[in-house]
Amino acid sequence: MPAAKARWFFENDIFQLIEYKPLTPKVFQRPFLLVPPCINKFYILDLQPANSFIRHVVAQGHRTFVVSWRNPDASMNHATWDDYVEKGVIQAIEVARSIGNMPQINALGFCVGGTLLTSALAVLAARGQDPVASATLLTTLVDFKDVGVLDVFIDEPFVQYREAQFSQGGLMAGRDMASTFSFLRPNDLVWNYVVGNYLKGEMPPPFDLLYWNSDATNLPGPLYSWYLRQTYLENNLVKPGKVVICGEKIDLRKVDLPVYIYGSREDHIVPISAAYASTQALPGPKRFVMGASGHIAGVINPPASGKRSHWLAKSADFPKSADEWMAKAEEKPGSWWPDWYAWLKKHAGQQIAAPKTYGRGKHKVIEPAPGRYVKTWAG
Repeated sequence: MPAAKARWFFENDIFQLIEYKPLTPKVFQRPFLLVPPCINKFYILDLQPANSFIRHVVAQGHRTFVVSWRNPDASMNHATWDDYVEKGVIQAIEVARSIGNMPQINALGFCVGGTLLTSALAVLAARGQDPVASATLLTTLVDFKDVGVLDVFIDEPFVQYREAQFSQGGLMAGRDMASTFSFLRPNDLVWNYVVGNYLKGEMPPPFDLLYWNSDATNLPGPLYSWYLRQTYLENNLVKPGKVVICGEKIDLRKVDLPVYIYGSREDHIVPISAAYASTQALPGPKRFVMGASGHIAGVINPPASGKRSHWLAKSADFPKSADEWMAKAEEKPGSWWPDWYAWLKKHAGQQIAAPKTYGRGKHKVIEPAPGRYVKTWAG
């Protein structure tokens, strides 16, 4: 780990930033920044060379930067959503721009990373700044009206309990988060192994996804309780001016940039209807793609595997409901990745000679990847 060669060259108390070594003699001008979820570790997107989403992006000629969130300890008891947006995503955007010496970059957010990225884009838009040329949202909730089975867990008493619990700071234990999300995807991460091991007495095979799933991450309590109320309970991100982040009133109608939105058909964490809802919340040019399978397997689907399929609609119009969109969509065999490659290329600028060194100027190499933050176990 990681599957591609990389170095760390920037860090603060929230995250480390990794730069991946180019695999092509030329790279696109605009750097590419990937923001993973802060509730998991980034290497789900870089498990092995054959199924590494990040390696495939690098192989397409993109100068790639990835956020590795710190696994919080007691020193982060009071970290907030604002901290993760300002000192996390916005800082990462600025460093990637500086390293690439470009006014704009392209950015991708996965799951909660996509919600953080969208929050950051809204803050930047409120400040009259547009450092991101295009955004990609993978299995991301922006409109929390339909959150599927997670709705069972979250109501006013539950949120009030968490707010009281973390009113003076604290940590949401990674083991608690991990157990909840594991049992939301029982078919591909739990029960088939229970059947094999417990009922049949079989030794479970080595499996990279299961290792990642057990590598839990803590969350700062104030961030967790804010997230519960402002998104899952009150759905305030899509209400213009309702929520303030980093001192700015958020209005997603100002986040006017090209966006590629991906949802997985059998996703239990971000239902396909919820992923599709971002098409209604964001005003810029959009492309929506639906893939087969669930929250993880739908995303990690390299073309060479020849697995699964995806759906696209010929029309650029986006009706209000996902069902209406699906009625017009056409099934395509194989991975959705090539479709995204073609889309991202249009926003990546010209090609230039690949850099021979990591970083630039004041941003020097700190340590080899994967870095200290991702190696820290949840206490």
